[in-house]
Order: sequence, then C-alpha cells, then structure tokens
Amino acid sequence: MEQHYKVSYPAQGPINPMLQFSKRLEHKGVKVTPVTTRFISNAINSGSSSNSISLRTISDGYDGGIDHAESIKSYLDRFWKVGLQTLENLLEKLGSSYYPVDCIIYDAFMPWGLDVAKKFGLVGAAFFTQSCAVDSMYYHIHRGLIKLPVSETPILISELPPLEPQDMPSFIYHLGTYPDFFNMLLDQFSNIDRADWVFCNSFYMLEEEVEDWFSKRWPFRSIGSTLLSKPKGSVVLVSFGSLVYLKTKQTEEVAWGFKRSNCYFLWVAREFEEAKLSKGFTKESSANGIVPGGFEFRSPNSGNATTNRSKHQRKVHYRCSEYGS
Repeated sequence: MEQHYKVSYPAQGPINPMLQFSKRLEHKGVKVTPVTTRFISNAINSGSSSNSISLRTISDGYDGGIDHAESIKSYLDRFWKVGLQTLENLLEKLGSSYYPVDCIIYDAFMPWGLDVAKKFGLVGAAFFTQSCAVDSMYYHIHRGLIKLPVSETPILISELPPLEPQDMPSFIYHLGTYPDFFNMLLDQFSNIDRADWVFCNSFYMLEEEVEDWFSKRWPFRSIGSTLLSKPKGSVVLVSFGSLVYLKTKQTEEVAWGFKRSNCYFLWVAREFEEAKLSKGFTKESSANGIVPGGFEFRSPNSGNATTNRSKHQRKVHYRCSEYGS
C-alpha cells in the first residue's frame, strides 16, 4: 500500500483542516501520514486524532516554536531551510519502507513542499486552508492584477462582487502590518502552476463561482462537506483563524449579530473566546447555531493550555451532522 504525506504549517488554523482531510482520506482506505514540526507534535493533545493515523515530524530549526525565534522573519527563513532539509531526510529514510510515499499534500504556505515532491518524483498537491475568495484576493495581488496600496474603488476581482478596501483581509486593508506573514501568503502562488493538484478547505456550494474560475487554471477541488438539510444561503460559517485575537466587546458584537440575524451558524471559537460569551448565549442560540469545541493544543510539560503564540488553542470538533453534512 502506498501512502500520502500531508505537511502542514505549524499553526492551528492549518493543522485542523489537514487532520480532518486526513481522516476522510483514511476512511476511504488511503494511508495518510500527517507531518508537522517537533514542537507541535509535543504540544498537540494526542487524544484528538485517530490512533490509526501515525504522525511524523520535521524541524522548524528551533523545535521550541516561533517564540524562540528572534523575529517572524528569522523563524520563517530558518524553517524554510531546515524544514525542507528534514523533510528530505524523512523521505530518504522511508524510501525502502513497506509503505512507500507516492504523494505529498503540502500546506500552500510552504511552497517548498512541492519542490521536495518533484525532487523525489512524487505527486505534489497544494492545500489551501483559507477560503477560495481570500485565496483569489492574494492570487490577484501576487500576479500584479491588484496594485497596492489599493487606491481605486470598487475593487474588482474575478467572480467576486465589487469590494471596498475594508472588505479585504487586514493584511491588505492595513498594508504593512506583519509584512513577513503577508509575503508568505503571496508566496503560496510562487510555484502553484507546477502542482499536480490544488485542494482548498472550502465548500463548492459556498464558493461555486470562484472554484469554477480556479478550476480553469489548475486541477482544483474543494474538500469541504455540505450542509444539505438547510436552505441555500441560510448558514453562516465563521472562523477568525489562528492569529486574530478578538477583544471581549468584539466577541460580544459577533455573538449579538448571530442572535439578531436569526440565521443558522457554525462559529469555530477558540476556548478563550468562548469564555467571553455571555453564559446564556450558547443555550439561547442552540436552535440556530453551534460553537464547536473539542480540540486543543497543550503544553507537553505542564499539561495546561500553552501560552503566548501557542495560546491560540482552539477547541474544534465538527458536529455538522446536525446540519446535514
């Protein structure tokens, strides 16, 4: 039996969809081996993933996480060098194993995963963990189709409605914030034309027009399930990712927006965000929405939720069966 390697960027936003995709492939009889950094392997709650999915590790050059780096740029530069080397070493060790690797599904944040796949003669598939709409925005900027800073409005992007600057991701709207992360987002497309497949963590019925537009450029497919038991356009999906920190007032405003809209919703909230909600919100909104929970990062030493950047723990489990997925 051949196996697929799935290499994820070491943050919870990318890791969660990678793990879910791995479980779905495994259910179809595909042997999948998730690959992450040694730091994340030590910090992740081992009980959150299937026992039949074995985890392999590479080094980010620090093995203590990004907090041990001098700067974000230093971390990314070293990770891009050491991560590539240790992934190659891992593939060389497994070259003669009982389960030879035939495909690398790499987080698009790390385009060097495709370079490694091609070096070893393997199928290379990019995995975008953000929505198709957001990926399209970054693609247009990377190709020079949108000039920065944005000065003309409305902003016109293929298969999206006319946008205003505040409709764009904060990396674009507040240009110059976290420039190294912004460059990483644009570099996702640096070698995408060489990928054998391109996957996106989204729903076809949610972003049909953008997905069809991408499909004309690459062998493209979204991997999300659907919400067939609810009327079209009636369910709001919300996740603020691994880096955003909402203040209590902002969290309350989002919650009140859900409550007053009377829409069905799935809100992926991290543990410390759930604590900002009023005690009765989850109970009062249970008929229309879910605030999922169940997956978190823990410190390998203390057993408690990790702090600083790793404090971005998120409890996630998908109860979408209630919504007909």
